[in-house]
Amino acid sequence: MFEQAFKNIDDALWKESGCTTELDYTEQTSWLLFLKYLDGLEQDKAAEAMLEGKRYSYILNEPYRWES
Repeated sequence: MFEQAFKNIDDALWKESGCTTELDYTEQTSWLLFLKYLDGLEQDKAAEAMLEGKRYSYILNEPYRWES
């Protein structure tokens, strides 16, 4: 499961003109994985707040979230 996700990220980054060195590639991959983790964490926090009847304020604006 994770192998295919990493392969998809790899393919997209190598086609992107901004990733010319392995350092760029590693940096971009790390950033993507962080954003995916942050999205999952925020979804959990939003669900928890909803169950408690509270409002959750997302860290990232909607256009910059993983799902967008």
